[in-house]
This record gives sequence, C-alpha cells and structure tokens, in this order.
Amino acid sequence: MYDELKYWYLRDHKLFRTLSMSQIKQLCIIVGFKKAKKGDIIYFSSSDLPRVFLLKKGNIKIVSVDEDGNETIKDIIQKGDLFGELELENDRNSNEYAKALTDEVTICSFLMSDFEDLLLRNPSLALSYTKFVGLKMKRIKNNYANLISKDAKTRLLTFMKEWAERDGKKEGNRVVIENYLTQNDIAQIICTSRQTATSLLNELEENGLMHYGRKEIIIEDVSKLN
Repeated sequence: MYDELKYWYLRDHKLFRTLSMSQIKQLCIIVGFKKAKKGDIIYFSSSDLPRVFLLKKGNIKIVSVDEDGNETIKDIIQKGDLFGELELENDRNSNEYAKALTDEVTICSFLMSDFEDLLLRNPSLALSYTKFVGLKMKRIKNNYANLISKDAKTRLLTFMKEWAERDGKKEGNRVVIENYLTQNDIAQIICTSRQTATSLLNELEENGLMHYGRKEIIIEDVSKLN
C-alpha cells in the first residue's frame, strides 16, 4: 500500500511531471515514506544520512540554532515543498532541524546520494529541480533582507500579509487563517522576543485589524496591514 501511496504522491508533484510512469515506479523503490504528528522532529541537519524531503501533507518549521543555542525559524514548509539538503551538499557546520507544526504530517524522502543519481540520469528533472530550489533560495534571501532592513512591527505586518495570501481563506474582505503557529513561533520568524510579538499582536487586535486565536486568525482587511 505504501508503494501505491508513494506513486500517487510523486506523480502529482510538479517536479516529477517530466518522468514517465515506469520512471516514477522505479523512483518509488528509493523513496522513504513516513507520517508524523505535531511536535515530532523530522530531521536534524547533523544526520549521518543526509536526505531531501518532500512534504505531502501538513506544515513543518525549519529551525536554525546559533552557537549560543538561540533558535530562529528559518522557513515554514507547506504541502508540495522540498526541504533538507536541497543544495545537495551535507554542510556539517549548519545546525538546524525540522519539526511538525500540524497534527497530520506526511513526508516522502530520498537519500541525498540516490537523489543525486536520479538527477544525473534525468537532465529535464535536474533543470526543474534547479529552478525549484533557485526560487526557494531567493524567497529565503528576501526574508533575511526584510529582517535586516525593517523594524519588528513592519516585519510582523509583512509576515501576516504573506501568511494570509498563502494560507488564508477569503470571506468577503476578511481573511481567515488556520493558526498552526504559537506566538513564540511568530516571534522567532520575525526575529524578536515573544513579549514584543505578543505586544504587537495585541496592538493589531486593539486597532480592530486582526483577531488572534489559538485555532484561527481573522484579518478584517489585509489591505490595511500597512
């Protein structure tokens, strides 16, 4: 049954659309498949067996840890996204881990060595992968640029607008987001203290711009988050 699930998961992903049915079936042989629950650690960057992961269901956060043990959320991974050793280089100096944010998480993964071999045998797939990773790295670079150039409130507003556009459900002028992030998560994403993040979220609520709840966030009008 797992082989059948892996086949459909891979076939439906835009990255593997250049592969034939037989190639995808061969790919299923080297693909790992697992499920995780909220709070489970998916991987550590210091793993002896570096992998490339494909998220099929749920949400995951990538957390970077500095030399002093301070944690920053580097990225939020969503359905269809890739994470892990994306640049196909096992950087032993990096220190990060992936953690499940939602109750049901489903992941496919490849050993980095197997994935490299797959790309070498399929030039069209290698080109698609290069574009895919390039866009992802550009987005992460832009996020870092925002952290450096903007104050905490502007960073929060920018993040909330992006989150609403990515995950939100529109109800007229309102946007409702299923909330899978804690206030501490949001603080780590915008690189500020939890106290500052809480104060800024309360300010948005007091101004009638947003309602923050444990299960959902309601933004009355995204265009006003300026």
